[in-house]
Amino acid sequence: MKTKLSNSTVTRRTFLKTSAAVSASTLLGAEKLFAAGTEKIPLALIGCGGRGRDAVLDCLAADPATELTAMADLFEDRLKDTLDKLKEKHPERIRVTPQTMFVGFDAYQKALAVPGILLMINAAPPHFRPIHLKAAVEAGIHSFIEKPAGVDPAGIRSVLQTAELARQKGLAIVAGTQRRHQWIYQDMIKRLQDGQIGSIRAAYAYWVGGDMLGYWNWYQRGQMDDIQFQCRNWPWFTWLCGDHIVEQHVHNLDVVNWALNAHPVQAMAIGGRQVRTLGNIYDHFTVDFEYPGGIRVTSMCRQINGGADRIGESFTGADGIAVIDGQTAKIDGSRPYQYEGRLNNPYVQEHIDLIQSIRNGSVLNEGKAVAESTMTGILGRICAYTGRAIRWDWLMNASKLDYTLPKYEFGPRPAEPVAVPGQTNPV
Repeated sequence: MKTKLSNSTVTRRTFLKTSAAVSASTLLGAEKLFAAGTEKIPLALIGCGGRGRDAVLDCLAADPATELTAMADLFEDRLKDTLDKLKEKHPERIRVTPQTMFVGFDAYQKALAVPGILLMINAAPPHFRPIHLKAAVEAGIHSFIEKPAGVDPAGIRSVLQTAELARQKGLAIVAGTQRRHQWIYQDMIKRLQDGQIGSIRAAYAYWVGGDMLGYWNWYQRGQMDDIQFQCRNWPWFTWLCGDHIVEQHVHNLDVVNWALNAHPVQAMAIGGRQVRTLGNIYDHFTVDFEYPGGIRVTSMCRQINGGADRIGESFTGADGIAVIDGQTAKIDGSRPYQYEGRLNNPYVQEHIDLIQSIRNGSVLNEGKAVAESTMTGILGRICAYTGRAIRWDWLMNASKLDYTLPKYEFGPRPAEPVAVPGQTNPV
């Protein structure tokens, strides 16, 4: 059962004000979660930055039985700052103690080993996501993982293997590609797949927006070594974030894969950096993806202030055009349509759907979908970095690109040079 909100624009902040009522009407009375007699849903938060904090708030809003029990991060100050903010919001449901707070590269293992943990919320930098997801599934713990699923082909192969293991063990994996839990998107994707615009011939995906420095802090080097410095500033280093085509634009690429029920077969791309020159990532990409059946998809993403912005997707079919941006959705053509249904908060809905799926025994497993959408972004990135046209099969099966460190510890690790198309080689 879905509890609907009013037909208005719903932000994360406004939703949280009414989340208790929504959660109660949606979930109270459902069967107890997991083992018989389990009253609470203890959470472990891995990655205690702003996204991790908000994901916990979303999960607490989604279900009154959830409570935060363990936390893990590379940096003690980030962990304590997030803990303090969470206690301000939900002091009665934050059960973290000094004995269940862990810092360091092995902190995730310690947090997952806290007795009673049933659900991991993972918002660590994307590089670590395949490692953390594998550990959670092997420990028999359900997972909410933020997008993207990784940063390189080796990591994506790992996630695909872990997703299959989770399926075999009956464990849920829900990803932060929240549009899949947004009612306006669910409505439009169903219409596209039902043929309301005819056979789809082309699609367009956009996350064209401003710089992220207003959202992510940039930590000055000071006395930090290479690994500390890069991990503090992870959104600006490819080995940690995958570049913004993977870290952010994955949302739009996921919508395209979802609508077409496919992943690309090959791509070519251009990109570069003109304004946002911290770290070693690009600030703009344009990719030409080819999907099965010769469907062409144009993908554009940018993180530069001062230009025209566009975030959303459109699809061109034989009988019409569909456009969606998360707040509005419409079809022009032989069967016109305008979405006039209610809007929901997908950041909370994804946790409602996750927990309900576990309760009713039909656990959600979005591991394969988020892995393929992430790989779509990786494909576009590598095409732009190298200037080459690259096939999906080569990237998935033959590429040796693997940013795994020989040993996870602070110390020296010079960042890779900025990629130069025509000179940088695919691996």
